[in-house]
Amino acid sequence: MYDIPLIKPFITDKVRERVLAVLDSGYLTEGPVTREFEERVAHWCGVDHCLAVTSCTTGLELGLRALGVGPGDEVIVPDYTYPATASVVSIVGAVPVIVDVDPQTMLIDCDALEAAITDRTRGVIPVSLFGNPLDWDRLNAIKERHSLFMLEDAACALGSSYKGMMTGSHADIAVFSHHPRKFITTGEGGTVTTRDGELHAFMHSYKHFGMETGQSRAGTQFSRIGTNYKMSNLLAAVGLEQIALIHELLAERRSQADRYLALLADVPGVSLPKITEGGEHSWQTFSVFVENRDAVMAAMREQGIEAQIGTYSLHMHPAYGDNGAVRIHGSMDGSRYAFEHALALPLYHGMTEAEQDRVVAALAGLAA
Repeated sequence: MYDIPLIKPFITDKVRERVLAVLDSGYLTEGPVTREFEERVAHWCGVDHCLAVTSCTTGLELGLRALGVGPGDEVIVPDYTYPATASVVSIVGAVPVIVDVDPQTMLIDCDALEAAITDRTRGVIPVSLFGNPLDWDRLNAIKERHSLFMLEDAACALGSSYKGMMTGSHADIAVFSHHPRKFITTGEGGTVTTRDGELHAFMHSYKHFGMETGQSRAGTQFSRIGTNYKMSNLLAAVGLEQIALIHELLAERRSQADRYLALLADVPGVSLPKITEGGEHSWQTFSVFVENRDAVMAAMREQGIEAQIGTYSLHMHPAYGDNGAVRIHGSMDGSRYAFEHALALPLYHGMTEAEQDRVVAALAGLAA
């Protein structure tokens, strides 16, 4: 255990009461609590449709299937991301095409993206990494020029926005994670948002075994092969009480992030990632760039502070080599820089100024 952990799940008495109410009801599977959670997320994002699912990963798979992606297709993904972003492309039988990221924002490099497009390219899965919103002006221009879909891996980005529009409302489909490291958590799970009623209807059917209601005299029929990606009332109950406080929780995270930014602005050996111009960060993760990242991280942990790497550079792993099933396009200089230098610092609800001061002091003493 660390004196200062990377994150602490925000579990209140109201969360406990809501979970106990579900247990007492006997209605544990997907039901009215799940639907209310979906409605809250849809309202927050400013879209008509939201589906709660078992994870962000299964949500991304749902999105690809709804968009008709399969064998013979290519989908472009950034190299600096969690492996799920690319693996879902392979799961539906398509080829992930991995491109570089901007080393300052750690978001997909739009020039590298456009250079990787072929006549097999169906779409892009850009990642709003760590809560830093994507540049939708550039992405939408590429989308229109090449007739592509945009399926946003918004795992970390609930609460962020670009030019006044919430993340979850820009892409054809966006998918959030509610893993315990996310500040709106359901323990495990994800949510999928879209403005498109037909995409929503397909995904709703697919995650319910391919079921559709009201299509036959029996009232129910299975119109496609599907599976079970439902979120239970139990898990939704945890998220429901948290999203009711999303304004308050975001305000606290942003205040803590602003304080980190001020304290770290002039610390030798520490540089700060760039926020997308026109974007408002949700600060799911507060990261910095340092030299000798692994040594700094290990020393901070020895001092009781849980620092962590940012995420992974996919092309460095055997599963994502340029092997026919995966295509690597271009240089990965930006991704390697991010992987080797990004360090995630503790940030959580209730973190005190004294704890932040201790994190900054430890980092300053090690990074110079």
